[in-house]
Amino acid sequence: MPDHSQLAGRRILVAGAGTRPSNDPDAPAGNGRAIAVAAARAGAEVACADIDTAAAEQTAALITAEGGTAHVLTADNADPEASAAMVAGAALRMGGLDGVVVNAGIGAGYGLAGTEPQVWDRVLAVNLRGPYLIARAAMPLLETGAALVFTGSLAGTKPGSSSPSYDASKAGLTGLARHVAAEGAPRGVRANVVAPGLIDTVMGRDASAGNTDRDRVAALIPMRRQGTAWEVADATVFLLSDRASYITGQVLHVDGGLSTLR
Repeated sequence: MPDHSQLAGRRILVAGAGTRPSNDPDAPAGNGRAIAVAAARAGAEVACADIDTAAAEQTAALITAEGGTAHVLTADNADPEASAAMVAGAALRMGGLDGVVVNAGIGAGYGLAGTEPQVWDRVLAVNLRGPYLIARAAMPLLETGAALVFTGSLAGTKPGSSSPSYDASKAGLTGLARHVAAEGAPRGVRANVVAPGLIDTVMGRDASAGNTDRDRVAALIPMRRQGTAWEVADATVFLLSDRASYITGQVLHVDGGLSTLR
């Protein structure tokens, strides 16, 4: 059973709270949706933000169906005015902010030669500029003891994808989180990165569409299986909670041991 006391009374904004559309009726939840729902199950009031309004609405509906409180916001995180309005809107609707999760992210390009400059710029805008803009807007609004969690990736620690822009953006999140952690520490505001490995999500399935042998993929992982978005969500809820009150500026890998391999 979920621990409803872990985030009781907290007001959490999840940017990128939707799930990528899929024609598969059995498609798994994305990390953002799982994080938003898990935060609500832990007692939080949740603002579900996404560039895809319908996806955010679907996440909010899951929360309200379970008796939670959810709000829907639409914004392009890479746009300075839109991201600032999203953060301010979430704080206004909920009466304050106790936590922010920045989950929105994209991947594009294949190798250096296959990544055009405009593709590089768009991926960095969404995956790194967006988190900076949200953190910048959120910092003066966050309550003492609040927490930010950035969704990174194993690709930010070691070569993890075929996209140089994706790898670079996720590596950059570590530096951003450390700065936010240092700047927020005097007020007790924490910032950390949760870094998933091979997680069974729609985005993950799309990225590995050329390899349909799930058992072969699982064999690459020390724990011999892919993770789920719910396992990423559990780690994120922990980092948002007081149980992580003395943890800041860190990267928490949720990867079944992949980061331990050379």
